[in-house]
Amino acid sequence: MSAEYYVPRLYEFLRQLAANNNREWFAANKPLYLELRQQWEADVDRLIAYMSAWEPRLSHLTAKTAAYRIYRDIRFSPDKSPFKTYFSAAFSPYGKSTHRACYYLHFDGTDEGGLYGGLWCPDSGMLRKLRRAIVDNIEEFEGIVNAPALQEAFPQWYGATLKTVPKGYDRDHPQAHYLRMKEYGRFAPIAPTQFCDPAWPEIVAERFSKVRPLVEFLNYSLDE
Repeated sequence: MSAEYYVPRLYEFLRQLAANNNREWFAANKPLYLELRQQWEADVDRLIAYMSAWEPRLSHLTAKTAAYRIYRDIRFSPDKSPFKTYFSAAFSPYGKSTHRACYYLHFDGTDEGGLYGGLWCPDSGMLRKLRRAIVDNIEEFEGIVNAPALQEAFPQWYGATLKTVPKGYDRDHPQAHYLRMKEYGRFAPIAPTQFCDPAWPEIVAERFSKVRPLVEFLNYSLDE
């Protein structure tokens, strides 16, 4: 790996931003931010191209349309820090603001960074529909989430859960674990050093492909 590769510099920038999360520091360092952002977006474009090989419906995306802004919406937040301390992007045929299941990249140089695949913050109607779909198609669903390829690539469930099973289901329901979920997402922790490999877009795209069956199950269940 070249000593000039941008990712270690990006990690350092994000660490410095976390320690100086104010508009003055950001303005003074904006040229560096723009340089790093451009290089990162070029890699995100490469990632989209690799993902499009197995999900052609993503081919219309670009880094500009998939990546989230670094500026925080602080209007209704008690935390008035103006900037996010990570880079992130979501990949979906429906766009990054979709309420459908999608693929998500969180890039911050810590162990919190990694890949996510699934559905977050569905409304109550969507949750009811997904719970019915899981119960009615439990063999298919468990075949997807217990597949060795998915288990290895995305080893963890990630998302909020209820303390008890929702109304309408027996507390001892055999699928109680799935019924208690308020979100259906899997997480793949990625060590920061792995993103220091210039081949990371290709590696990440291959890993995202392992969670595709879950993303597709969730979305076609919502469409039925």
